[in-house]
Amino acid sequence: MSDDPTSAVRLLAPAQVGEVLGVSVDEVMALVLEGRLRGVRVGAPARWRIEAASVGDYLDDQAEEARRIALWHQSQTASFPELWGGGIVRNPD
Repeated sequence: MSDDPTSAVRLLAPAQVGEVLGVSVDEVMALVLEGRLRGVRVGAPARWRIEAASVGDYLDDQAEEARRIALWHQSQTASFPELWGGGIVRNPD
């Protein structure tokens, strides 16, 4: 195994990332420019490449955000008796 820290870095073209995420290249580039995906310009002429690991990190972040939103919506529909453990349950499972 190489001691070079860049040996495990895999770079993807914006079109490849767009295909994985199901979005356009413009949306991928917007995510790079916002800092939500890690990208670099390489070569001559310079072309954008995105770290494959950052795509996985982005998907993990999106899944966590969706989980938190779902929990928030669930908490908004709970009644006080449900939360306190007594009284009439308004929305039984």
